[in-house]
Amino acid sequence: MIKKIVLTFIAALLLLSATAMFAQSEDHVTVGAFADYIRLHHADNANFWGLGGRVGFNVHPHVQLEAEMSYDFEQAFVNTTTTGGTVTTTTTNLRLLHGLFGPKIYAGAGPIRVFGVLKGGLLNFSTSGNVATQVGQITSGDTNGVFYPGGGIEIGHRFGIRVEVGDLMYFDRGANHNLRFTIGPQITF
Repeated sequence: MIKKIVLTFIAALLLLSATAMFAQSEDHVTVGAFADYIRLHHADNANFWGLGGRVGFNVHPHVQLEAEMSYDFEQAFVNTTTTGGTVTTTTTNLRLLHGLFGPKIYAGAGPIRVFGVLKGGLLNFSTSGNVATQVGQITSGDTNGVFYPGGGIEIGHRFGIRVEVGDLMYFDRGANHNLRFTIGPQITF
């Protein structure tokens, strides 16, 4: 009984402190769209391009919790296999869907701010369908865990541009390092 009371009290304190930190911040929410580029190392350094969106909520004057999702359009690959003197060539249309969540820590309060991110999430590989089909395949398809350290710069205050670069590491038989670059507009309110 005492354990439940103590845990409830701690949870209430954490909730109140998070609310107080949120209330102290001038800007509460940032919403943005972006174009992304991923150089997928395991696919012979293939270049993937896509679109995505993100939303961030201030939990401290210099810390936001961000969630983002993006879809990289299909990239065609030709696979040739030789079995018993027979050569078979197939084309695979690979698409990427990735979602990330974690803190963004930034410095500065003017129109130009630098930041760093440490996010975790998932990366789904698919060779069929569209965005809706691929979202449905997250639990049953080729989905891998992701760790994403990165950083960048934001220019502007209410309306601005954000540029970010990092290492999209997915885990499939070890860590696979992939360059990721995003750029796009954002609105802070």
